[in-house]
Amino acid sequence: MNYESILFEKKDGIGYITINRPQSLNALSKEVLAELDHVFHAIEKDDQVQAVIITGAGRAFVAGADISQMVDLTGIEGQEMMKQGAKVMDFIESVSKPVIGAINGFALGGGCELAMACDIRIASEKAQFGQPEVNLGIIPGFGGTQRLPRLVGKGMGKYLIMTADYIKADEAKSLGLVEKVVAPEKLIETCEEIARKIMRKAPIAIKAAKSAVNHGIMLDVAAGVALEGEACAAPFCSEDRVEGMRAFLEKREAEFQNK
Repeated sequence: MNYESILFEKKDGIGYITINRPQSLNALSKEVLAELDHVFHAIEKDDQVQAVIITGAGRAFVAGADISQMVDLTGIEGQEMMKQGAKVMDFIESVSKPVIGAINGFALGGGCELAMACDIRIASEKAQFGQPEVNLGIIPGFGGTQRLPRLVGKGMGKYLIMTADYIKADEAKSLGLVEKVVAPEKLIETCEEIARKIMRKAPIAIKAAKSAVNHGIMLDVAAGVALEGEACAAPFCSEDRVEGMRAFLEKREAEFQNK
């Protein structure tokens, strides 16, 4: 499919998604949300894609939702747009392959929410994060009120949402919102290195681990551990488990087949 607002390419097992609306700082319009939904559903079914890197064109990752489309919406229409955006973020988070956010610049509002839907966030030193929705008379609606406190803590999550403060990349890292901060020219390279490192592991184990974390984090510890026990079954029954253990004992690199 040819996309109008995003770029997508595959190379050496990595799917690269670039939100390509630099003139609007890559604002998440209805069209962008629809294209993101389509491309991630396609990736989920594509055996050639083992990991995903998503970034933005120009000086922003995503500077928010497209306010020009939202200003004249009725309350019901606005709520429906928020539900659609949240649905897209939920699917990105649930995709069975690792999704790495390459946060190259502003990640504000819906952009911060998109970053938080990724499994791993690598930020450029130029990146800034924020949930400024209360400045517009609304609240985060693409999952921000739920994912942000889970990443930075309840109190700090409330602080950032209620004050609408922006934070720079180094502070975002100190709070646990991003995993690494790198020089701008090293951003994609670093994301690729992480993607390739993950791609060398057993895919069935990566899929199970991601699912266990995503679902278990919403449970108490006992229920989460029980869920983890169930998630162990598929990897342990796989040929890749046998190969991985034999490779360890034989002191060689494992050659996983379930790719």
